[in-house]
Amino acid sequence: MVNTMKWLFSNPASVDHGAVLDAINACSLKTSGEIRVLIARHKAPHPVAAAEKHFVRLGLGQKPDRNAVLIFIAPRSKTFAVIGDKAVHDHCGDTFWVELTKTMTSYFKNGDFTAGVVHGVERAGELLSGHFPAEKNKKNELPDKVEDVD
Repeated sequence: MVNTMKWLFSNPASVDHGAVLDAINACSLKTSGEIRVLIARHKAPHPVAAAEKHFVRLGLGQKPDRNAVLIFIAPRSKTFAVIGDKAVHDHCGDTFWVELTKTMTSYFKNGDFTAGVVHGVERAGELLSGHFPAEKNKKNELPDKVEDVD
């Protein structure tokens, strides 16, 4: 499932990759699900389509439990999308995505991109850990990282 919002901020701010990665790492300890953050350096007027493309490229749709989430941000076009695989959406429904993107948009409108992304990661992590808890002795299938793409 996807949700997207456009925020109204005139100058895209940078995102503190370290803070976002810390949030991803903390969530990874509590869930077998995957959370990835991708920041596009190009304009993405259709963020859902761009996010879906990267979701496939990153192999997030190949997880057997279908429990991956991608947060795709395109600051130059002031757009973003949050995509959760089928099992994630089955557990949360549309309401979760609407609330998540509205809150992230609030942060972005105030120019606090890092806090907005960290909030998205933490909320996705809470959802994942509740339905897909970490499995003992199971390694992370995909690397935890914040990726910048052109």
